[in-house]
Amino acid sequence: MADTQSDWQDGRLKVVVNDEEQYSIWPAERKPPPGWREIGKTGRKDECLAAIAELWRDMRPLSIRR
Repeated sequence: MADTQSDWQDGRLKVVVNDEEQYSIWPAERKPPPGWREIGKTGRKDECLAAIAELWRDMRPLSIRR
């Protein structure tokens, strides 16, 4: 039986963000889940995680940072 979590992470991904400015990766061919939007970055997992590391400097949710 294949590990489905690692399967999708091996494919093309995109970076998504929610209203609290929390970032995540999502399969590129799928629509983001409710409450999340694309930021325009797609690529391999390492590329997407590097983009998130550059963008997401403060891990606290936006509502707490205010």
